[in-house]
Amino acid sequence: MLRIHSKLGRALGAFGLALTVALVAGCGGGGGSSSTATSSTSSTSGTGGTGTGGSTSGATTLAAGAPVSSTPATLASNQVAVVVASGVRNAPNIPTVSVTVCVPGTGTCQTITNVQVDTGSWGLRLTQDALNSTMLSALPVEAISGQTVAECAGFVDGNAWGTVRTADVTIGSETAAALPIHVLGDLPQSAAGGSSNKCAAGTLNDTSSAIASHGILGIGTAMFDCGSTCASTTVNNVYYGCTGSGSSTSCTDLAVPTTKQVANPVRQFAIDNTGVILNMPAVTAAGSTSASGFLTFGIGTNANNVLPSSGIQKLTTDYFGNMQSASLSGTGVNAAFFDTGSNGLFYLESLTRCVPSIGFYCPSSTLSRTPSVTGFNSTTASIALNIANAQSLFNDGGFAFNNVGGATSGTAFDFGMPFFYGRTVYIGYDPASGGVGGTSSSAFVAF
Repeated sequence: MLRIHSKLGRALGAFGLALTVALVAGCGGGGGSSSTATSSTSSTSGTGGTGTGGSTSGATTLAAGAPVSSTPATLASNQVAVVVASGVRNAPNIPTVSVTVCVPGTGTCQTITNVQVDTGSWGLRLTQDALNSTMLSALPVEAISGQTVAECAGFVDGNAWGTVRTADVTIGSETAAALPIHVLGDLPQSAAGGSSNKCAAGTLNDTSSAIASHGILGIGTAMFDCGSTCASTTVNNVYYGCTGSGSSTSCTDLAVPTTKQVANPVRQFAIDNTGVILNMPAVTAAGSTSASGFLTFGIGTNANNVLPSSGIQKLTTDYFGNMQSASLSGTGVNAAFFDTGSNGLFYLESLTRCVPSIGFYCPSSTLSRTPSVTGFNSTTASIALNIANAQSLFNDGGFAFNNVGGATSGTAFDFGMPFFYGRTVYIGYDPASGGVGGTSSSAFVAF
């Protein structure tokens, strides 16, 4: 249902399947304003393609496996537990952590649970309804030349509108001080303006129910959610300056320096800011009722985050985390990326879909697929994946699935959350503050 505009990076958000549960797909598309990647999700509005078949009736009754965990008994100071469970809206494959936000330099704080971990976007976004009244009134709003700063995050079938605020953000025991974050839904829709005027009309996806979490923690490879484009261009269709208050608030186009843009919290840590490592347990073909893993901050900064010298495949990416090339069954795709913010393996194939207008695949039997991805360092990895009947899985009581697939509206291959089960995945950051899509960088994915 939601996808962040490519100018902001990857997709965040949610789309649903009218079975017994709702599904959420986060990041999709490519990173940065120069990316050529396409959407990785279909929407609930009935505009998706029809595939080669209609609804799958009489789906096999399965029973999800018991909870699985790879979380150590004691977490280190640079680690935090990651949980996939029923969450905010009974949405499968949503990895979540707890995040503490504080008024900068004070002890006025709130810990917010069920914040989605998203390796394909950048920056912390919290829904207004997840914040208590104290935090809503106390977190300072960014200001430039007397105007408060707001952001309109564009999605496939709606937008997210709200202020940019400053908070001390703590995840595990690591803190990003005075970090610009995006609060969704704290401005009236009537305030939206600017040249594109896109947030002034249509549905705004800015509640916990709409995004199936209390927020989204974007920890992908980039440092800022827009970067130099929004810093140098007034009409950037992302950032806005606002005057007035309440129903009289009015906002228009604004250039925002990177220091005031929504930023990747990990990149702002004092230490352990070179990347992240996600370890998730394996799940069975029928899925699990829950899966608990852990996120480690930093690569090469502590004894517990050393990149192995052998036994893994390391593929360098562009600054935004995209592979150089990829293919499936010998057919090239125009983008590939690894994205915990998507709750399925999203790619385009002529398979039966569970509901004609919704893009999840429902083959009559489980299919094996082996996409191939190549990094900018010319390393190629062939990745064995399975695509099972989504309707059967979603009806089996589970929330963690390694074999859910769905269609894109283009030819990107989105290695979503199913890819991460049973793996330790390293995401290394390019130390630069900005970059160009489609160009080699020192950022990498290794597994």
